[in-house]
Amino acid sequence: MSTSGDDAPWLPAGLVAGLVMVLAAAVREAYMRRAWARYIQHLESEMGGKQFRPARLRAIGSGSNSGVSSVNASAAALRSLQRRIAETEARDASHAAHLNAYYLCRQYLIDADDAIRLHHASADVRFALRAGQERVRELQKHHFLMWTRGEATRLTHEAQKRVRQSDKIETAERALDVIGEALHLYPDGAELRASERVVRDFIAFVKVAHWVEMAERAAFRGKYVRAIARYSDALFYLSRADISEEAREEATAKIGHEIKCLQARLGGGEKEVSEDSPSVRA
Repeated sequence: MSTSGDDAPWLPAGLVAGLVMVLAAAVREAYMRRAWARYIQHLESEMGGKQFRPARLRAIGSGSNSGVSSVNASAAALRSLQRRIAETEARDASHAAHLNAYYLCRQYLIDADDAIRLHHASADVRFALRAGQERVRELQKHHFLMWTRGEATRLTHEAQKRVRQSDKIETAERALDVIGEALHLYPDGAELRASERVVRDFIAFVKVAHWVEMAERAAFRGKYVRAIARYSDALFYLSRADISEEAREEATAKIGHEIKCLQARLGGGEKEVSEDSPSVRA
């Protein structure tokens, strides 16, 4: 644009760049939603979809029941929900039981909304149903956050056991997806924010560790200039990593110390091993 005589070449370039960023964000959001839906479907298929449905709030708010009996039916449905959640937790002691409980609560809330919308429902029945919904929403939030914590911990531990860097990052990003969905539902979760930061730190350090490992290999072979260059690469990626400042400063200090040690070796007259040295070829 500059060569064509445009007086303000950065203006259209900036507009195009902004459009690309907005489009990329939209595509990523759509991809994350589809990935989360597939993930939930996979969990449901493993745990059995039928167990996610609690007893329906049958006949609540219909004209055939009196107000007192409808209120009693609402209380009975809430007790049934709590009993089924307790039975689920008794059968399965893992964190997966919390996801089951979350779906039971969600179905209760859907059924309660259907009952409230019935034109025959009295004011007492609507009040009882809304009161039950408030209790169930708190129960639902508790179980979903418990499942999120357990699933994110499981995926993070699995990522740590992976051998390849790409596998580590892919598994850790699945943990971020789980935490991200929980933050979408409950954005005020301070514990979720802390967990997200821990996982992001892990992903960043996996990427930086690749360059640190290459630097250590070069230093072991006596290639100090190359080792310093690899450590500098690690510092570059560390400066751009999405991690906490405390973690960044600690890692930067360690890498900087290694660079100074290598520079001291070179400054002290210690020679590098040449490329054609037998030890290097070995």
